[in-house]
Amino acid sequence: MNEMKPEQIAACGMNCRLCLAYKRAKKPCPGCRSKDLPDAISCRRCVIKNCPTIQHNTSGFCYECDKFPCLRLKALDKRYRGKYHMSMLENLQNIKTNGLTVFLEQQIKRWTCPQCGSIVSAHRPLCLLCHADYPKTEYLK
Repeated sequence: MNEMKPEQIAACGMNCRLCLAYKRAKKPCPGCRSKDLPDAISCRRCVIKNCPTIQHNTSGFCYECDKFPCLRLKALDKRYRGKYHMSMLENLQNIKTNGLTVFLEQQIKRWTCPQCGSIVSAHRPLCLLCHADYPKTEYLK
């Protein structure tokens, strides 16, 4: 199913629907903003997810913080820009400017495999379902 839900977008701007941990068959991660706590230690220990400012702001996203973007978010963004051709900071700015509904619509367009129509992973250069190449070299504006 190619649905993306607001609760699948993490406070840092990561679309959990695109994560390999979310897509795995055994013990899939429910996503950072899910009410079900993920089993992954990295999720439970995530400084961004557990930031008290984020947990108490209106939107639940980092862009509302006085320290935005903090050093941790900048480092995460740099890593994802380099390895996966996506930007947490651009995602957050897009959500702040255009709203979550528009952002989710853009995400579906950007991350849907043109061969089989499934949602691809941000962490792999191919569709996990049909194995078609899926280069993610351009940001959707």
